[in-house]
Amino acid sequence: QKQQKQQQQQQRTMGCVLTKDNVGGNQLAASTGKDWSEFLDKVEAVRKDHPDNRCVKYLTREIFNSYTPKQQEVLYRCTKTGVENPDSGLGAYAMQPGDYETFAKFFEPLIRDYHNADKNSKHVTDWDASDVGDNGVLDVTKLGLDELSMRVRVGRNLAAYPLPGAMTKEDRLNLEKDMVKAFEKLMEDPNYGGTYYSLTPDTKYSINEAKYQELVKKHIMFKDMAADSYLASAGIAADWPYGRGAYVSGDGQFIVWVGEEDQLRIMCMKKGTKLNEVFDRLNEGLKTVESIDGIEFATNEDYGYVTSCPSNLGTGMRASVHIKIPNLTKGGTDEKAKEICGPLGLSVRGTGGEHTPIGEDGTVDISPRARLFIQEKEIIAFLYSGIEKLMEAEKASAE
Repeated sequence: QKQQKQQQQQQRTMGCVLTKDNVGGNQLAASTGKDWSEFLDKVEAVRKDHPDNRCVKYLTREIFNSYTPKQQEVLYRCTKTGVENPDSGLGAYAMQPGDYETFAKFFEPLIRDYHNADKNSKHVTDWDASDVGDNGVLDVTKLGLDELSMRVRVGRNLAAYPLPGAMTKEDRLNLEKDMVKAFEKLMEDPNYGGTYYSLTPDTKYSINEAKYQELVKKHIMFKDMAADSYLASAGIAADWPYGRGAYVSGDGQFIVWVGEEDQLRIMCMKKGTKLNEVFDRLNEGLKTVESIDGIEFATNEDYGYVTSCPSNLGTGMRASVHIKIPNLTKGGTDEKAKEICGPLGLSVRGTGGEHTPIGEDGTVDISPRARLFIQEKEIIAFLYSGIEKLMEAEKASAE
């Protein structure tokens, strides 16, 4: 009886435990009263019209019907956004840290396709950048640049909770309470200080709408996710604004978002000339946060740090700079910049993030695309070498 109770608890917690009860799709539908044929028909229709949508590419009837009724419910939630948003390039979000193992038949080929990796690739974490650049120093003044706006962020999720797409309102509030305890320890640390801004009504750290908009404008707080159809379909935007907020250090350079696409988005940003400064501080900040009692980040043996979206698995890192390239952005277009950055493994965005316009002075946001099967120190090194080659192209286009 005790063993049965433990199994039931495990199923409630994970929502996707593997069993041996793999039977045909019709039998599954009959046993649960759930008929998935309409959903699977739509998957096939989207696959036909949108061949670049990886979700529907790898979600076959055979794979879907190989899972138990309970697992099918979870796999449906993982893939719903890719079906409802046919233009998705990836189109899937994990609901639990264990989903990448439970639904490996679906997720593994999708992940390796997206990250252009072979079946034997395994993620390795390495933050030691002492052998990068000039003994770990990456000084952009040597590339002829002055002070840049630099930001490095990672996505993290706590092992004790479901991922955001499957979190209940209670989960979100409890996660925020756990993180507030951790933030209060940071506030007591003279190396961090600062405060927490909560969007949850009627808490010790709650803020009003005016303060929220002020923080959004400064890029310190994230926007309401309900407007994002991809996140809304995945359940990630649910229960807004409960369990959402941001910790900001005293100097404003170390920030932790709570309750976005991942439970935590931890970042370091500053204006300066040495890329390694934001990288090193973020590394120290992550060590400090995870050393606090009750904070354990979810990881996967093959994919490193677990994130909601498979695109961010591994390092979960995005390292970026704002850089002026007026010659490569003449006419207000970034097409030429993208032509150069693409082969370098760099993404080009507007200064306000993805799908935003470039700056009037030709300022763009540059970042390495790779997240998985790459070491953290390699990302910052690629960013530096990418900036160097981009500036060479900018200079040549002026001649």
